[in-house]
Amino acid sequence: MGMPATTQRWTRDEVLDLIARNPLTTPRYELVDGELLVTPSPSGPHQFAVALMLELLRAYLAGEPGVGEALTSPADVMLEDGTTVGPDVFVVPPAEANRILHEMPVRELVLAVEVLSPGDRSGDRNRKRRLYQRHVPEYWIVDTSARVIEAWRPGAATAVVHRERLEWRPTGSATPFVLDVAPYFARAYREQL
Repeated sequence: MGMPATTQRWTRDEVLDLIARNPLTTPRYELVDGELLVTPSPSGPHQFAVALMLELLRAYLAGEPGVGEALTSPADVMLEDGTTVGPDVFVVPPAEANRILHEMPVRELVLAVEVLSPGDRSGDRNRKRRLYQRHVPEYWIVDTSARVIEAWRPGAATAVVHRERLEWRPTGSATPFVLDVAPYFARAYREQL
C-alpha cells in the first residue's frame, strides 16, 4: 500500500512540512523507520472493505465498551517517536479515545487494520507490519485480491491466514468479534450471496 519515495532518511517534521505544503494532494504520506511511504488513491474494493470493516468493528465495540473505539484514517498514529502511520481502520483503548479528543497524534492502538490496494504492498506487509508488531496486540492485513485476512501478533514470524472465519478476543471483552470472511469480501465487492 505504500512504496519508498527515496532512499533519503526522512524525519517526522519533514513529512509534516511536506503534508502542510501539499494539503490537497491525493497521496497519503507515512513515515516508518525513516522511510517515506507514499500511497496513491485507493481502489473501489479497498474503500468498500475499509467502510465495511469500520461498520462491523463499531457494531461489535458498541457491545464491548471496555475495549475501545474504532476509527479510520486519515489520522496521525505515532507509535514511536519519528514515525507517522495512518492505518485504514484502527481501535484505540477508551483512555486513548478520551485523550485524542484534546491532543493528537494517536499513540496507542488495540488493533490496526490495513486493506491492501493493487500495486506495491511491501509497506503494509513489511515496514508497517514490523512497527505494528512492536506496539499493537493485533494487526490485520486485508487482502482484497486473495480474499483473505492475515492476523499478526507481536513476536509472530508468520501470520494466521483467515479464509473462512476470523475471531478476535481483545483484552477486556466478554465476547469475541467474529467475521465470516467470504461474506465480508462479497459485500465489499457488492456481490450477491
